[in-house]
Amino acid sequence: METYVNHLYVAGRRESAHSGARLGITNPATEEEFGSIADADDTDVDVAVRAAHTALTADAWRSLTPAARADLLDNLATVLDRRADEFVEVLLPQNGFPVTMQRLHVMGAANLYRYYAGVVRTYEFEELRTYRGSNTLVRKEPVGVAGLIAPWNGPQPLAAFKIAPALAAGCTVVLKPAPQTSLDAFLLADAVAEAGFPPGVFNVITGGAATGAALVAHPGVRKVAFTGSTAAGRAIAQACAADFKPVTLELGGKSAAILLEDADMELFAAKAARLCAPETGQVCFSHTRVLAPRARYDETVQAVTAALAATVTGDPRKEDTTMGPLISQAQRERVEQYIALGREQGGRVVLGGGRPTGLDRGYYLEPTVFDQVDNSMRIARDEIFGPVVAVIPYSGEAEAIAIANDSDYGLAGCVFSQDVERALQVARQIETGSIGVNMYGTSHAAPFGGVKASGMGRELGPEGLTAYLAYKAIYGAPDDAVLAPAG
Repeated sequence: METYVNHLYVAGRRESAHSGARLGITNPATEEEFGSIADADDTDVDVAVRAAHTALTADAWRSLTPAARADLLDNLATVLDRRADEFVEVLLPQNGFPVTMQRLHVMGAANLYRYYAGVVRTYEFEELRTYRGSNTLVRKEPVGVAGLIAPWNGPQPLAAFKIAPALAAGCTVVLKPAPQTSLDAFLLADAVAEAGFPPGVFNVITGGAATGAALVAHPGVRKVAFTGSTAAGRAIAQACAADFKPVTLELGGKSAAILLEDADMELFAAKAARLCAPETGQVCFSHTRVLAPRARYDETVQAVTAALAATVTGDPRKEDTTMGPLISQAQRERVEQYIALGREQGGRVVLGGGRPTGLDRGYYLEPTVFDQVDNSMRIARDEIFGPVVAVIPYSGEAEAIAIANDSDYGLAGCVFSQDVERALQVARQIETGSIGVNMYGTSHAAPFGGVKASGMGRELGPEGLTAYLAYKAIYGAPDDAVLAPAG
């Protein structure tokens, strides 16, 4: 795979970028720059959006039935399965996630394309509604060109969160991957072409924040979806509001894992590492606050500490590695600043807190656990995006709920109890977009997204498809109106 890429992918082919600016790509496990991408300018963005709009209105795409679009999505999933090893090799040096997780990411993306193929085959794009003797034909149409901005911490699955429903709905796409993980987007473009999608339906532009801002602001883009930081999400929401563009934002989190008094500690301990610090804590739904009843506080601290101590930090290419490096030197320094701040504000480090021995190269950091934490501390309030977990005591179920809800964020969460009905009652009271009982894990069939500073709108499930559709009411339809076929 070429790593020094000076082109974009537009209208089914690689095109030299108008912009002469370049952004380097650094392997976070070695600290070596090994590639570069074009930092696309306004002209590049305009060319890509115009190509997407041309494809949107061309018969080759517009005339396809939902079933035909579903077939193409199934084809794409098959190509991803067959070329999974290629994707993993391209992904590994870009974000440093362990090889085992990279495989799961590619598989998850393929499965998501299959899921939306299934959804669109049975989805009713038209329905007849009758009220007081008058008929209305309610039609759902593709909203238009979708500008999709994907993050570096799940470049294939989190792009698929957006691409799959957009294409299933009949939209065309301009994807801007994160600058750290842009190379695999060109591999995806090859897969889309191999699957049989018409040229221009899927386009790729690369670049930094200015490129993303140009895509969001382009008048030809009629829908925006973004996964990333809350600060960037606010700016995107404001830009979309100016042009009344629908926008889906999946942003940050500070999720709470609540252990009730009867929690099965052995079950929690077995899941704690994946809950609290997945991908070295660089996941939006990381449960970085663990809420423990005071009577079981020390036991909970020990369980979290033992679980994270058992993780293996090291070379992402090794099969036994469970924690790779942080994405950059700047991010590692930011996390280290939070660890120092946690100590200053009264928290006690009971595990980690430094850089691992024997790993002199790479942006590695030890998994870190704090006890003696109050929910007012910065380490309990800010999204750190690193392997830093705070264990917070509470007295009584009501206080646990209050602490969990005392956050600017509301993305995920979980409740552990041997009484499932009781756990459900607590889960219903948590201000969050998703929550698990004795586990946490997203489902392709269920909506995913956040409340408060964790974003707006939903991805996944049928709701994810609806986000790329515009509703049209046609009044006065006859009783025998022929509806567009589902699938």
